Amino acid sequence: MNFYPQERIALFIDGANLYSAARGLGFDIDYKRLLELFRTKGTLLRAFYYTALLEDQEYSPLRPLIDWLDYNGYSVVTKPAKEFTDAAGRRRVKGNMDIELAIDALEIADKIDHIILFSGDGDFRRLVDAIQRKGKRVTVVSTIRSSPPMIADELRRQADQFVDLESLRGVVGRNQDNRHQAPAPAEDDDDYYDDEDEDDLDLPARA
Repeated sequence: MNFYPQERIALFIDGANLYSAARGLGFDIDYKRLLELFRTKGTLLRAFYYTALLEDQEYSPLRPLIDWLDYNGYSVVTKPAKEFTDAAGRRRVKGNMDIELAIDALEIADKIDHIILFSGDGDFRRLVDAIQRKGKRVTVVSTIRSSPPMIADELRRQADQFVDLESLRGVVGRNQDNRHQAPAPAEDDDDYYDDEDEDDLDLPARA
């Protein structure tokens, strides 16, 4: 990865997309180690994590992760997810955080030098272009090594640099012996989709 020590940096994590990418590679993210990694790359000003939640759910499998992130250096941005039943009678949950992420990134762009975007969503290509035209660098973290690849080609081409998540496995992957790591989301039977990403990725987007 190409970083400069004097850079002011900010992380923007599309939670659903990052979860799907890591799951496609067969490992879980340790968010404590992820934060520690990028604190060594420059002056880390903010680390944003975006996810949609079911408000009327008595217990969300995401709640332990969200609570941990809130207390451990992340700015968590959430909004209510939409629940529906598909034609096959299966329960589905849609949640899209693209607008929230894009607005926050543009608002902070003048205060930072380098944005690291954790997403493979091609809809972010235009956002990356807008930030670059402000004279800022953008690194995109996703993967081409899952099947199918999680990174949209147009987003990969637009980024100043692309970092494959697989190359970070040994640095940000969960260590089962580490008691202080962030909890992983629990598995359940619901299917989560980012409704704006279905055409691009056609994969469950579950944070």
